[in-house]
Amino acid sequence: MQRTSLEALARQQLELAAAAGGGHTADTVYGGHEKVLRQTVIGMTEGASLTEHENPGEATVQVLHGRVRLSAGELSWEGRTGDLLIVPDRRHSLEALEDSAVLLTVAKLP
Repeated sequence: MQRTSLEALARQQLELAAAAGGGHTADTVYGGHEKVLRQTVIGMTEGASLTEHENPGEATVQVLHGRVRLSAGELSWEGRTGDLLIVPDRRHSLEALEDSAVLLTVAKLP
């Protein structure tokens, strides 16, 4: 068994995001492209966004720190620390409304 501190990873990704050119960084903590399940901690500075993209499978975003907005077309949902957002099965984007860290969980469809 492996134990990972999501709080420590969130802090680390926020620090890295502050130094990154695009304002966001990511670290896959479980799985990967060869697995069905993938979990990634993403750090984003205020105003940074992950531009609109397809959903590769069933996905959730757990807000570890901060406040984010998940948008799909004309719909949007805000999430704060502790919230879990279900990613819609269509094109979507994610924006940091303040310095934020999230845990993205994706189960790729076969």
